[in-house]
Amino acid sequence: MYSRDHAIVSAAVGAAGVVVLPLSLPWWAAVGYAVVVGVAIDVDHFAVARLESGDWAALRRCLRNPKIVLLDQDKIFGPQDLWPLQRLLSHHLIGGLAVGSLWLVSEPLSLFTALVLYAHVLGDLVWDNYLLETYREQHAMAATSVSESDSE
Repeated sequence: MYSRDHAIVSAAVGAAGVVVLPLSLPWWAAVGYAVVVGVAIDVDHFAVARLESGDWAALRRCLRNPKIVLLDQDKIFGPQDLWPLQRLLSHHLIGGLAVGSLWLVSEPLSLFTALVLYAHVLGDLVWDNYLLETYREQHAMAATSVSESDSE
């Protein structure tokens, strides 16, 4: 799912969360917080891509051409830099740590953050199911590439 879409979903969840949870933030700050959390969790994609590809090419692409971050996110990662299961696993690890840590500070803010991150991961799952055939093709290409390099 693109950052723009995560921002929209996060704003909607943030607006709903303000009504339901007793936050000690003004409504506009809580919605802003929701948008930042809902989009910023995707920064982990760069670390996952680094682990998968062995270099920071995706991050360097963004630093060289920041416009792609907002206008052309399909150009950030290569087709085999970032697999959906790795991305979702890192979201769960980071989200669990963030929500658990916030629980020690503010239970309502922790629950609010959990709702925003839940919506983010749910959005990613819906998107991944929509792109399932594309992922199958990418996996097949990766398997073919590995088997060709093994036979050499």
